[in-house]
Amino acid sequence: MNKHLLSINDVSAEDIVRILDVAESFREVGTRVIKKVPALRGRTVVNLFYENSTRTRISFELAAKRLSADVINFTTSGTSVAKGESLKDTALTLQAMGADAIVIRHSSSGSPYTLTRWVRGSVLNAGDGTHEHPTQALLDLYTIREKLGRFEGLRVAICGDVLHSRVARSLSFALVKMGADVTLVGPPTLIPPDAPAWGVHVSFDIDEVLPKIDVCYLLRVQRERQRQQYVPSVREYARLFGLTRERVGLLPEGALIMHPGPMNRGVEIDSDVADLPQAVMEEQVTNGIAIRMSLLYLLLGGGSEGAVADG
Repeated sequence: MNKHLLSINDVSAEDIVRILDVAESFREVGTRVIKKVPALRGRTVVNLFYENSTRTRISFELAAKRLSADVINFTTSGTSVAKGESLKDTALTLQAMGADAIVIRHSSSGSPYTLTRWVRGSVLNAGDGTHEHPTQALLDLYTIREKLGRFEGLRVAICGDVLHSRVARSLSFALVKMGADVTLVGPPTLIPPDAPAWGVHVSFDIDEVLPKIDVCYLLRVQRERQRQQYVPSVREYARLFGLTRERVGLLPEGALIMHPGPMNRGVEIDSDVADLPQAVMEEQVTNGIAIRMSLLYLLLGGGSEGAVADG
């Protein structure tokens, strides 16, 4: 394992299997009465979030606390960042405070890479602009392996606003690395021109793709990242690409429905579809804690893997 996790390209297929296996050990910790192990006692983890987040920030916070690390939650409001402090000066302040790991989410692509120049601790990318979101991809892989038991030859469709989605990039790279067959589905305006170079297929017809897949992974329509109109209307998008109850009928038996959250119910996914048994969004959130425990443990050198779930 590298010192940092900035991109899915930082980890090999063997690293991914190891991360998932260690997460499997930590998953049991969440079922205990006292949900803690002493693996990172005395270490300090900083959550440095320049963008709003619920799932990712709380997931990292819970992961660090369950490993007995000290946690500092640093948001832009109410801090010197709101007064104009630069990322470099914030990083140097955190370095001076002895941060062992910094989890960063930032609206600028590449900011986690820049951060590594100024701090000695490990840096974990919790989402940078429209670039990548590697921990989301890893928790998605964990969920897929848990439910379907394999990656090799698995057929996955990633549907929606691929152009603005850091999740789509990380997940595509990870699935291709693990031997899955990936198809990106969406309107032509929301599929990046360089997408075929990712090792994936591209389709503009969701109805044609759905009968052939094992996993339907839906992306949120990211209106906050769109600087111009990429589709005629949200209603038109929902009609052409939304996963309706009728479209669920096209999926093969046993196919999973996934979404990184937060969902726009009634846009990319109908509300009743989101509550179906094969929709595993709640499991994705639960698995996110175990994956982030695994990553913090492995990156910060928590000790021998035989002691993962001790305590």
